[in-house]
Amino acid sequence: MVVEDMRMIRFMEDNREIIMAEGDEELMPTTMTTKKALYDGLAEPTKLVVGYALTSKKTKSFLQPKFECLARRKGILFVAIDLDKPLSEQGPFDVILHKLTGKEWQQILEDYRQIHPEVTVLDPPDAIKHLHNRQSMLQVVSDLNLSNTYGNVNVPQQLVIKKDASSIPLRVAKERLNLPLVAKPLVSDGSAKSHELSLAYDQYSLQKLEPPLVLQEFVNHGGVLFKVFIVGEAIKVVKRFSLPNVSKRQLSRTSGVYRFPRVSCAVASADDADLDPNVAELPPRPLLEKLAKELRRRLGLQLFNLDMIREYGTRDNYYVIDINYFPGYGKMPEYEHIFTDFLLGLVQRNKYNNHITTGR
Repeated sequence: MVVEDMRMIRFMEDNREIIMAEGDEELMPTTMTTKKALYDGLAEPTKLVVGYALTSKKTKSFLQPKFECLARRKGILFVAIDLDKPLSEQGPFDVILHKLTGKEWQQILEDYRQIHPEVTVLDPPDAIKHLHNRQSMLQVVSDLNLSNTYGNVNVPQQLVIKKDASSIPLRVAKERLNLPLVAKPLVSDGSAKSHELSLAYDQYSLQKLEPPLVLQEFVNHGGVLFKVFIVGEAIKVVKRFSLPNVSKRQLSRTSGVYRFPRVSCAVASADDADLDPNVAELPPRPLLEKLAKELRRRLGLQLFNLDMIREYGTRDNYYVIDINYFPGYGKMPEYEHIFTDFLLGLVQRNKYNNHITTGR
């Protein structure tokens, strides 16, 4: 009962502004007692306390009012983690949701996991680290060798350049990579810079690139990219406009390096566009389910997305070109229901595991 009382107090304090924003103007100067009564009518008893450590930008995009309202009705309480205080002195938490970088934060979380094994950390810092480097990011996809009746999943031929831009043309020739080449920063840490890319059309222009970077062979894909959002076992796919095809004629007549900002953003949604069905058709669901299941197991992650393309002119030849941890779920249709169901599922699994372990 003490823990539940603490959660309710925290619940009321952390959501004071939301109550005022959602209430009728006549209720604005309401007392704390009235606020509690208002919440008693809206929310179930707290089932799950989620401590979150996110950047201000991620907090704004993820914890949208509609999402918080639905979570509240389902008994899920989000509590901001104070980075200026020891994590062990905060809570109690059932789940910790985070997307912060840095060795200090990683060590704080690792220490906390040792002391509080009953708390679910989404996701383990050592597993997330695997996606911060584009050299290792796609290796797990290559190791899958995923080929079946639903389609083939590969990764583009790629080359890592850590330094010395002048050596790039020779190394590209040695590895027999075909132009044009997509250049991406080696580090993928969620920053705007890490999502910038360039398209290099000729050997000479390769020297203008700035290492450390990854070079990927550009695969024509009809200008459409599939963003596959994964939340535990749930999968949601959306279409985004991407870079257009590059013809052999265009390649022979074009030179230089063309820089692009983040390509597959929400404003470039292609879900409602009038597209060639051969380009717009989503990857088969069984293929995505098998791919997601294997990646969850091998990566040890539950919250990530894949950028996938279908090779133009083929029906079932797919490439994974990027993997991102804790992507912009706020841009995913129906994310409020998908994410709250996922969190509540964690509660049920934890109760079941605890019953198996303790017999209670």
